[in-house]
Amino acid sequence: MFYHAHNGSVRVGNSEMDYISFGSGNKNLIMLPGLGDGLSTVKGMALVFSMMYRAYAKEFTVYVFSRKNHLQEGYSTREMAKDQAEAMAVLGLSKADILGISQGGMIAQYLAIDYPDLVHRLILAVTSSMPNETIHKTVGAWMEMAMQGNYKNLIIDTAEKSYSETYLKKYRRLYPILGRIGKPKSFQRFLIQADSCISHNACAELNKITCPTLVIGGDCDQIVGTTAASAIADKVSGSELLIYSGLGHAAYEEAEDFKERVLHFFMK
Repeated sequence: MFYHAHNGSVRVGNSEMDYISFGSGNKNLIMLPGLGDGLSTVKGMALVFSMMYRAYAKEFTVYVFSRKNHLQEGYSTREMAKDQAEAMAVLGLSKADILGISQGGMIAQYLAIDYPDLVHRLILAVTSSMPNETIHKTVGAWMEMAMQGNYKNLIIDTAEKSYSETYLKKYRRLYPILGRIGKPKSFQRFLIQADSCISHNACAELNKITCPTLVIGGDCDQIVGTTAASAIADKVSGSELLIYSGLGHAAYEEAEDFKERVLHFFMK
């Protein structure tokens, strides 16, 4: 299959965790996606991801993990990190470079704090180490939409809060069909994960992160706020900080040099 793309699942505790892998490099790169995982896991997406992130496929064997399939109420980002460490052990991944995006970055923080031997290098992209007014307002509104079953407005508001105006001008014409595609049977998974974002607070323990770390943010981020990235960088000793001017939460998609920056940092 294209770039050795593979769809799989791994047993974690009393549940399965979906993951995909691709690439043929001799180093491991783990990508942890954001809150969108609460609406749809990576199951069956190996080919799509292998094409989107083919820039990583030569140097790395890339793994993208969802959260486990059955989430309990009150499931925290720290518990997600524990399950991620268990999944790595089952698959024989003793050490990896970690790219955590948004909520994935929250999980990655605890992975580096609690399981330092598993993390070689760390990138925390468009994420936060603690609750703030922006997160409470934005994610709280999404939770209300989810509880009302209002999938279309949830997806539209996510787009409006994530992307630049330049990007949105090209794609707003697609809004009328968004509510018809991909609606989950239940929003419970999303609500549990969203609640974990609002309650995430690793700020006081960021000084425990000892691996080389790059923190990436956008100065127009309407989801985690415009100062969340710099606040993390201030607490992680020796970390590097990259702020994209004019971009928001979707900087990892919109910035033309994002993949290049990731590779450069991980290949040092």
